[in-house]
Amino acid sequence: MNRDINIIFMGTPEFAVASLKHTVESGYRVSAVVTVPDKPAGRGLKLKQSAVKEYALEQGLPVLQPQNLSDPEFIGQIKSYGANLFIVVAFRKLPEALWSLPSLGCFNLHASLLPHYRGAAPINHALINGESVTGITTFFINAGIDTGKILLQQSVEAGPDETAGELHDKLKEAGAALVVKTIACIAESKCKPVPQPEVRGAVKTAPRIFREHCIINWNRPASEVHNLIRGLSPYPGAIAFLGEGENQRETKILRTTQSHEVCDIPPGHTRIISGNRLLVACNDYFLELITLQPAGKKAMPTPDFLRGFRDEKLIFKAAPEAV
Repeated sequence: MNRDINIIFMGTPEFAVASLKHTVESGYRVSAVVTVPDKPAGRGLKLKQSAVKEYALEQGLPVLQPQNLSDPEFIGQIKSYGANLFIVVAFRKLPEALWSLPSLGCFNLHASLLPHYRGAAPINHALINGESVTGITTFFINAGIDTGKILLQQSVEAGPDETAGELHDKLKEAGAALVVKTIACIAESKCKPVPQPEVRGAVKTAPRIFREHCIINWNRPASEVHNLIRGLSPYPGAIAFLGEGENQRETKILRTTQSHEVCDIPPGHTRIISGNRLLVACNDYFLELITLQPAGKKAMPTPDFLRGFRDEKLIFKAAPEAV
């Protein structure tokens, strides 16, 4: 192993912690960690540290939390560490004044097989689109967004009922191993960066997800609704509206299974089986709801949810435009 590698690591959430941990435990020198400033959170609005900062402090690593990545004072701090390799995992877009500094380059770990699913939410969109195979990519950062030359890639299978949370955890660990493999590849001068391939047809994208993208349209095929639900679970969660008017209740649907039973009732209408199973009609088949989260409550299995609706008729608003 080339011990002359001197790394600055940049990241924020738990997804990035695994990569930082693997890098440290593999014996590489991490001179500093860059993460977001602490932010107020919770009812008391107490300052909350990022997951990366918490781990870095536990390891005694210097932590930098700039408001502005282009600030000359911050750039000067970065230069003072003499790092020759930057690693970025789930962080912010870097200015050229930053990513162009290290002599061995600045590489990013992205949770997709580039060039597909460039953007902020690759895990969610891969499942929403029903992908059975996704993966991870390390690439050198350039002026674009997720467009730099590819270093290494690894495919990862996604099960038909797998949620974004479950796939996140798989990719987090696979990505951490790929980061360490990429460091070794660069350290040993064995990496051959290649431009991202041209794709026939449209490149699949992964833009940020907003509330309006989370509302379930029961008029769609059951397979599409199922993929939307698992692609948004556990966060931000697919949203359904139960009931009408003043009695309408917002409920997040977190897990479903496809019943493959052809519907004989309108989309959004439900069928309760044996008092503890809840099926909702889509435009072709029923979808069975497994885990739900009513507004202001914790996630619960369907039998617990149904106990609160013993004498009520359960009908979901069929389409977003009707809400």
